[in-house]
Amino acid sequence: MLLKFFYDEKLAQASYLVGCQATGEAIVIDPSRDIKPYLETATKEGVRIVAATETHIHADFVSGARDLAAQAGVKLYLSDEGGEGWKYQFMDQYPSQKLKDGDKFSIGNIHFEVMHTPGHTPEHISFLFTDGGSKATAPLGIFTGDFVFVGDVGRPDLLEKAAGEQGTSEELARLMFRSLRKFKELPDFIQVLPAHGAGSACGKALGAVPFSTVGYEKLVNWALQYNDEEEFVQNLLSGQPEAPKYFAMMKKLNKEGPALLSHVEQPVTAPVDVEIVSNWVKEGIVVDTRPSKPFAEHHIAGTINIPWNKSFVNWAGWLLSYDIPIYVLAGEDHVAEIARTLQSIGLDKLAGTMNPCVVDLVGSDDQAYDYVTIQEAREAIQRGEVYVLDVRNSNEWANGHIAEAHHIMLGQLPERLGDLPTDKPILVHCRSGGRSAIAASILQANGVNKVLNLLGGYDEWTKRSQDFQVR
Repeated sequence: MLLKFFYDEKLAQASYLVGCQATGEAIVIDPSRDIKPYLETATKEGVRIVAATETHIHADFVSGARDLAAQAGVKLYLSDEGGEGWKYQFMDQYPSQKLKDGDKFSIGNIHFEVMHTPGHTPEHISFLFTDGGSKATAPLGIFTGDFVFVGDVGRPDLLEKAAGEQGTSEELARLMFRSLRKFKELPDFIQVLPAHGAGSACGKALGAVPFSTVGYEKLVNWALQYNDEEEFVQNLLSGQPEAPKYFAMMKKLNKEGPALLSHVEQPVTAPVDVEIVSNWVKEGIVVDTRPSKPFAEHHIAGTINIPWNKSFVNWAGWLLSYDIPIYVLAGEDHVAEIARTLQSIGLDKLAGTMNPCVVDLVGSDDQAYDYVTIQEAREAIQRGEVYVLDVRNSNEWANGHIAEAHHIMLGQLPERLGDLPTDKPILVHCRSGGRSAIAASILQANGVNKVLNLLGGYDEWTKRSQDFQVR
């Protein structure tokens, strides 16, 4: 048996290639949109990918199942659970099999058994797998998708918060409780292979270790310690982070069938020209991917700043639109990866790129914003000279905030701009300064003339302002 692990750090997303070395056949579990790594690994390992499956209709990335079917001719094994609203709409285009609880199928000598495990979503399934080539009579492991993570379980509130399906959070939380009962009945030695790790928005306390066992999760996973359903539901629903706005689009795309990646147009690299960027600002949204400090010092009016780092895809999903062109200022060595990252969440309208050195050619049409120290901020707040804006998550705000602050989570800022005053400078902050830098760029791009970013953020505020009112 061959088992290969693939991990996208930006999405905190795991996928797997499982192969039978005796027959040379393999299957991909929860494939990401870029299928090239699976095809290359299969060739290297001497197996042929004949099938693809996924645990549920993903909300946080575009699935590569359809691309594998179209490009590699694989058979799709997809869930038929969850009711009429949760049926894949592209299965009849390719060789496929619909899966129900208890169904079994094999890839070579590797045997899979389907467990319907609703809770994160209604149609969610998990896969127990057994290595038949080793004469084993018990499963080796279980691909749990977004059902059971290391130290956590899948959140049940995404359909309500991201997709607007009112009243589904509690219903799914109760289904999760019942699904976990089935999980607890599994033998302790079974390995747990989830679809996400630490940093994913699909849970609230995911561990950084990629794999676990059923027995270990029974001991340490907080969600497996409850015997009372009401208490479990209350604790599962409390403290969940905001659901990224793009999750609703991912559900739609993955259900209907995402565009094939081979059909997505690649961006054009434009010559370094300020006038071109100015036209881009009028036509769509221009993202400057430089680090926040150089952007703060000097940038082109109307551009926003999402630094190219591990958080890029998260904030791109929150802040960019699926309906208008996207333009990127980025170095040539990053352009291809940035394009792949945007495409991983279905942001396919990347229309153009340009080297960020274009900002050095800007004359009077440039912008900048200032950082202020804790002491400077404290004095300005006491004099009533600034409007304090906290862009952290709701749970961070609830755990403590500056008394005079107003709260708008960063991802919700573009549609809340009308709630902000126009007669005062806006002093924006987050926990340490990264999110507030993005917020400052959004404010400036939308006509807020005076923006200040709190140096060190709320963490530094609490360290150095113990005598100042914090609640």
